Amino acid sequence: MQRLKLFLGCTLLLASQITSGQANVKGWHLLDPQTDTFNGISLNKTYDLLKSKKATPVIVAVIDSGIDTTHEDLKGILWTNTGEIPGNGKDDDGNGYVDDVHGWNFLGNKDGSNLKKDVDERTRVYYRFKEKFDGRQIDTTQLTTDEKWQYREWQKAAQQMNVDPDEKMQVMMLGVLAKSLKKNDAVLRVEMGKEAYTRDELEKFEPPTPKGKQAKMGFITCLKMLNVEEDQTNQDLIHDLDEYVSGKKSSIDAKEVAPPDYRAQTVKDNYYEISDKYYGNNDIMGPDAMHGTHVSGIIAAQRNNNIGMDGVADNVKIMMIRAVPDGDEYDKDVALAIVYAVDNGAKVINMSFGKSFSPEKKWVDEAIKYAQAKDVLIVHAAGNESHNVDKTDNFPNPNLITFNTKATNFITVGASGDAHVAAGKLVADFSNYGKETVDVFAPGVKIYSTLPGGNTYGFLNGTSMAAPVVTGIASIIRSYYPQLSASQVKYAIDKSAQANNTITVNVPGSDSTTTLNELSQTGGFVNAYTAVEIAGTLKAAPPADNKTKQTKKEKQPVFVNPREGKN
Repeated sequence: MQRLKLFLGCTLLLASQITSGQANVKGWHLLDPQTDTFNGISLNKTYDLLKSKKATPVIVAVIDSGIDTTHEDLKGILWTNTGEIPGNGKDDDGNGYVDDVHGWNFLGNKDGSNLKKDVDERTRVYYRFKEKFDGRQIDTTQLTTDEKWQYREWQKAAQQMNVDPDEKMQVMMLGVLAKSLKKNDAVLRVEMGKEAYTRDELEKFEPPTPKGKQAKMGFITCLKMLNVEEDQTNQDLIHDLDEYVSGKKSSIDAKEVAPPDYRAQTVKDNYYEISDKYYGNNDIMGPDAMHGTHVSGIIAAQRNNNIGMDGVADNVKIMMIRAVPDGDEYDKDVALAIVYAVDNGAKVINMSFGKSFSPEKKWVDEAIKYAQAKDVLIVHAAGNESHNVDKTDNFPNPNLITFNTKATNFITVGASGDAHVAAGKLVADFSNYGKETVDVFAPGVKIYSTLPGGNTYGFLNGTSMAAPVVTGIASIIRSYYPQLSASQVKYAIDKSAQANNTITVNVPGSDSTTTLNELSQTGGFVNAYTAVEIAGTLKAAPPADNKTKQTKKEKQPVFVNPREGKN
């Protein structure tokens, strides 16, 4: 059961919930370690430092699940494609995407339908290459370079596809728990006279009937088992638990029976042809915009408007590119999303997603290399599995094996915490880490930001929240020091995370400790003030090659199709 509670505590709510009893402090990630005693990024000091400087607008692409375009704190910071006439059904700017006014949705169809969920990449890889490799003597010396990569990925997937009996039992128990919650919730909503309530409100409520008392006791027992926070509502809990159980059941079933090809049923492009790239629709909100809305708010929610919360960066326009379903993203969508962002003027790309398999890594590698050539910085979340990603695969990454080189425009971000909000842990217990592969740590525990539906806000945790903090810092530098290159911005951010080999921190996912410099390349926490100070000392880079706008006729990556991987 402890294993189950830990697992749920790290993954249930998209970006992990932390055990109750710790403070929810709105905006702690923006505070100053010395003045405010929070392990934040010193943002107020940063803007004091910049108040005499002129800022230029910066376009930030967010490749994610979608965004609430009507949110009070976000609608004013959406990127607008001035080359498009909204709603006329034409590709006015000639970039290949019709009515892409605020971005693009690579998970949609021209008829307006959208892909919401899909299976994990491991399952897709296993069944895609099973007929080709399973039960056969494979002479790797006879395989092409592409086939060798596919065989590597398939072998890894095959080793992981055995169904764990404990996992089946856990999911069954959670299903029973979910039914109990719903049954008790139906009684409590009637007796409390409200549809939504928090744990704190429930604990203070005195049911008037024996049935209500029994329902309260049962509901609270479930809450304790799941480590639910006091301010989480019954509606959110039941919704998230249902989604989690459904996803795990699908994953287990997929180990025994090939799942449907959800993407093919909806998107209907030729997935194996990267040249078939003008698919999708302009619905950047999509069916579930929670993750992308929260990420976007962290980066650039309107500052100083006396509502909601403040994003890290001002003078930013958010370009939403929907490419992340409920399940693992597809390499083709990610690659084309990066290219779209670059071609439409983004200077920073936030990618708060990841997976452990990448069958078309060559496409993503080429897109990252293209972004580097066009001087676009990419910020990527390290992941929430408590893994040492020096030893395990985590994609996308800057190791461009297709080109035998490492990208210089790519930052990988782990999640840091604070003694006030994370049980005294300076490194988030869920965060991936790696002395060679994770660049910096940034605040990612109990981050308050925008949520979709009715101008709402809430706390989420994860490296998905840490990455946009760094994206915000990068956007500030690109806005106030536009002469600096993407690699120079990365340098300033890396150097702001000053190495510390004296601070003892927890090793995520274990009871052991180490020094901070053993968990990332820089061995430190990012600081906006220090990063901007460093940026101010750097000399201008050579002129960037990133045009504000390209048409589909101008040079883009020449992708190579992995034809031999198609069944």
